[in-house]
Amino acid sequence: MRRHTLLQSLFRIAKYRLVVPLLRSLESPEHTARGVLVGVAWALTPLIGIQMPLIALTWVLARTLFGWRFHLLVALAWAWVTNALTLAPTYYVFYLTGQIMLGRWGDLSGYGVFMDLISQVLATETDLAGRIANAMAFAAKEWGLPLSLGCLPWLIGLSWIAYRWTYRLISARQTQSILK
Repeated sequence: MRRHTLLQSLFRIAKYRLVVPLLRSLESPEHTARGVLVGVAWALTPLIGIQMPLIALTWVLARTLFGWRFHLLVALAWAWVTNALTLAPTYYVFYLTGQIMLGRWGDLSGYGVFMDLISQVLATETDLAGRIANAMAFAAKEWGLPLSLGCLPWLIGLSWIAYRWTYRLISARQTQSILK
């Protein structure tokens, strides 16, 4: 049995969980690309932990109110771009971006200071659920505006790039299939 490094394993997981389902989708490129757009958009919000229900709600509302359809399973899969492992760096990038957008140049702490603050907040509870709840409450109270504002350029830019990339990838794949 072949052993993989952690990075190789992560790339394999991403390939087989995110890219291969896109390529095998029987839906139109537009339908699948919209799913990626919605999944990446929700992934790039500071709402890590409740993104999956929000995607499901978006799916229901989009279909019901606007007649707009997207691939739900693809959207749910792409929401995992951000997760518990990427929470701290993601929040830090959103925080810094928000602080810059608010013109708070003097209040840009380094990543070490940011992580120390999170560690202090997490140390206040004994169980994991309590720690996460404390961290989320602290982030909302102390960093809510910079996080919320700072995620917007990333959300808009990267979800649009993901949409275009997916659309082109699936269109090219379907064109190749037709030509064979």
